[in-house]
Amino acid sequence: MKQGSDGSAVSADEPVTSDVVIVGGGPVGMLLAHELALQGVRPLVVERLPQPSGVSKAGTLHARTVETLHRRGLREAVQPRPASGGRTSVPFHFAGMFDIDLADVSAEGPVIVGSPQAYAEHVFAERATGLGARIVRGQECTGVHDEGDRVRVDLQGADGTRSQVTARWVVGCDGVRSAVRRSAGIPFTGTPATVAALMGEVRLLDPWSAPAGWQRTPRGWTLIWLNPSGHSRVCTYDFQGPAPDRQAPVTFEELQESMDRIAGRPVPMADAHDLTRFSDAALQAESYRSGRVLLAGDAAHAHFPMGGQGLNTGLQDAVNLGWKLAAEVKGWAPAGLLDTYHTERHPVAARVLYNVRAQVALMHPGVLTDSLRELFRETMHLPQVNDFLTGMISGTDIRYDVNAPGDPLAGTFAPDIRLKTAQGSVSLASLLWKGRPLLIHTAQAADQAALAAPWADRLTVVEVVPESASAMSAPAVLIRPDGYVLWSAQGRGARAPGGLAEVATAWLGAPA
Repeated sequence: MKQGSDGSAVSADEPVTSDVVIVGGGPVGMLLAHELALQGVRPLVVERLPQPSGVSKAGTLHARTVETLHRRGLREAVQPRPASGGRTSVPFHFAGMFDIDLADVSAEGPVIVGSPQAYAEHVFAERATGLGARIVRGQECTGVHDEGDRVRVDLQGADGTRSQVTARWVVGCDGVRSAVRRSAGIPFTGTPATVAALMGEVRLLDPWSAPAGWQRTPRGWTLIWLNPSGHSRVCTYDFQGPAPDRQAPVTFEELQESMDRIAGRPVPMADAHDLTRFSDAALQAESYRSGRVLLAGDAAHAHFPMGGQGLNTGLQDAVNLGWKLAAEVKGWAPAGLLDTYHTERHPVAARVLYNVRAQVALMHPGVLTDSLRELFRETMHLPQVNDFLTGMISGTDIRYDVNAPGDPLAGTFAPDIRLKTAQGSVSLASLLWKGRPLLIHTAQAADQAALAAPWADRLTVVEVVPESASAMSAPAVLIRPDGYVLWSAQGRGARAPGGLAEVATAWLGAPA
């Protein structure tokens, strides 16, 4: 008998029936588990590793992810150290050029948070199990079988023991080599690798002479996050071509040789661990859904790790998918709601792949790229270019098409304004902590609250008074659980085409 992380007994020899099985217990899988459990759907997470690895390949949370987690009361929880506020400049890089400034991408708190993914994963797992999610470790998914009304998931334990679980829905959050994606027959297409990259944790024997930071040489790049008193993370980017065998284990000698050759001098190191290789292959699932099987995170999109965009895109996948899948499980989802997960999130990841490919091109060590980099660096200091790049990197330029032409707020991310309610002063973000759709309205728009009454079983309605006269540009706003606006009252008749009742039916289903 195996034990889930919440202490519940789960047999590896007997099927466990669950509404949703999440394959992969990384940060994306754990946040999705939290989102589902928050909605009253208790998912089962199956994870190959017997215990968390503790390794963090990414640790940067960008503004839209930070804002999204704030709407679940998780922003402070994922920060090992309090975020520094009040900074007038927040330099960040594009293609290794630290010439863009993130300071203005968000007005509601830290625009970037350092959160090692292993730490965030632990926070999400703890919150998810506290809400009733179950986690089984040491079980590797070897295949899925969509049978129309359910999905069978094949599992194999570390001792070779085979078992199955069944679910109404399965979500593959199992990484680039996703067994779920392969088994479901979803094509994973894009551009092949051109760069061979190595990474590991090492003890630098002469740390003060090591080429710290991001260093471009005629032979490639070295990256060293220096820790003089312990292990430093080191990376090498070799532009001579992809590794002959992408699956081959990385040896210490290979990392040492690559570092010395690209740096152009010896960089003595020892005691290596967590060695890995990766590439700039940019691949994306052609569909994020096949029947009852869905994909999120690296299982849906993979690219060179520039600026932590992969982790951030995956976490936003989880929050976009969670409420929609829960609505399907609970029976109130309107036709087509679950398909909007693909139509909204696929273009977002495609745009990430696009900007990462551009960054890799700009990072080429060839002499012909030198002038291109200098020219691009100059343009990065133009306000319009800075706004364009930072909005793209941070995800704050995301706006979904929610089929509401003429509504200037529809599809945008609702800002965290201060509001006075019958319960006192609150932030808009706190009204979304429970993960329910939200209608906020002023007293002048009380008729909109009456129209929303038939959806009271799945919609929170709050009468508000904005604390700032300019804070709320519409007397009533309908907001999705993920923080994006579905509809706003813009002086149109309440029952006019595109009015609240019509939008609520389209996105929240038929009234109870």
